[in-house]
Amino acid sequence: MEADDTALLAARFEEHRGRLRAVAYRMLGSLSEAEDAVQETWLKLSRTDTGAIENLGGWLTTVTGRVCLDLLRSRTARREQPMGEGHEGYAGSAGYEGYEGYGTFVPDPVIGPLSVTDPEEEVLQADAVGLALLVVLETLEPAERLAFVLHDMFAVPFDDLAPIVERSSAATRQLASRARRRVQGATPSTEPDLARQREVVSAFLAAARAGDFEALLAVLHPDVVLRADAGALVRGAAASKVVHGAKAVAEQAVLFRQFAPHGRLALVGGAVGILNGPEGELRSVMGITVAGGRIVALHILADPERVAALEVPEGT
Repeated sequence: MEADDTALLAARFEEHRGRLRAVAYRMLGSLSEAEDAVQETWLKLSRTDTGAIENLGGWLTTVTGRVCLDLLRSRTARREQPMGEGHEGYAGSAGYEGYEGYGTFVPDPVIGPLSVTDPEEEVLQADAVGLALLVVLETLEPAERLAFVLHDMFAVPFDDLAPIVERSSAATRQLASRARRRVQGATPSTEPDLARQREVVSAFLAAARAGDFEALLAVLHPDVVLRADAGALVRGAAASKVVHGAKAVAEQAVLFRQFAPHGRLALVGGAVGILNGPEGELRSVMGITVAGGRIVALHILADPERVAALEVPEGT
């Protein structure tokens, strides 16, 4: 391919990069793996006779989906390490039925300031997905996840997805339907008002700083679930864990109250969450799901290597 042709093709690819990154992030739950998948898609495009491609956007989306599907199939299954009281999972009005067996893995969150004014930051936040949804997507079989993400989130026709999952269009439709039921049954109905979210999260942070057990119980849903991913190397009290129930979660918050003074509010996965770390050093990220005026889920990423790789916009 001539240099001019390569430059033209690269420019056309860049027009689709944002969409491809969004597809890969929802498929993989990892920002770095999503970038790798997009780069792999570019390599495949650069080796392809583009004259035979009628719809470049559609072609790129399905190729990205195929790359992500291969990555998902190669992943090692993760196990859950229950801790605390009430292992029945969330079964309240917010809709966490069946929230068991999801493991301690917490996907990479997209982080941003509470007030987004910069155009580039607006593009970045467009990639944001709630951590609660990403955790549920982790429980889907790879083919189910592809069918759900590409069809329900990006409107890719089942006829285009069928060859990727090596099924008929009707069977692919069933994959998406099964995934949709699981997602709808396990994803909480979150509070849409950021101001209300901020009020609840601020109350939680203040109670944690004060070590006020009763105030923590007041802001936590009785069946709240805390999922902490500290990576494979961290041991002891800070190790990866899943904690169920307001009392057990409040006890965890009190146990780590010495870190609360370093907490600050930010957008985490498109919702109000907490960044923790002194003097601009990020040590952990907490995604928080608020529903009905209470916290129904907390997702903490404290894996040192993964946290260090997160992009934190200036002013966040």
